[in-house]
Amino acid sequence: MSHHVETEELIEGEAAEPEQRVDTDEDLAELCSEIAEVALERDLRIATAESLTAGNIAANLGRASSSGTWFRGSIVAYASEVKYSLLQVPRGPVVSEEAATAMASGAASALGADLAVAVTGEAGPETNEDVEPGTVWFGIADHGTTSAERVVFEGDPKDVLAATIERALRLLRDHARSGAQRE
Repeated sequence: MSHHVETEELIEGEAAEPEQRVDTDEDLAELCSEIAEVALERDLRIATAESLTAGNIAANLGRASSSGTWFRGSIVAYASEVKYSLLQVPRGPVVSEEAATAMASGAASALGADLAVAVTGEAGPETNEDVEPGTVWFGIADHGTTSAERVVFEGDPKDVLAATIERALRLLRDHARSGAQRE
């Protein structure tokens, strides 16, 4: 039996609309259009696993043409426990190469995708883990093979988020294209 309790919380300061926090400009739309084109050509199924970006990569992909055909979905795993249980991230730091590759592989497996990108990081200014503010790990699962890269972005948290979203979309596009070149 569940109990429903309503609470009202006062949020101090200005709450930014998503469009104010992260770029949703024509460049991102163009990247997603390129991803859609290659995904449709190659019959690719694409997924994401997001922590730092809170679903904003998926939101951009979902606006692309025919996304219902090739975009499988996203797992937004903010809490470490969700990463551990749902995405099979090994216990320990979640801003790491191991976490990023496990997130990408876990999303690909759970969502039935050929290609998945995962992001985990610390936008700053303070960090929960012992990493430099702006540190982001990107994981890629590409037809069962995983890889990761670490990038340290400069700027305030909104700049780090915008740069992370753009980099993740570029990684997806580049991996989708490189697979097409291998064929």
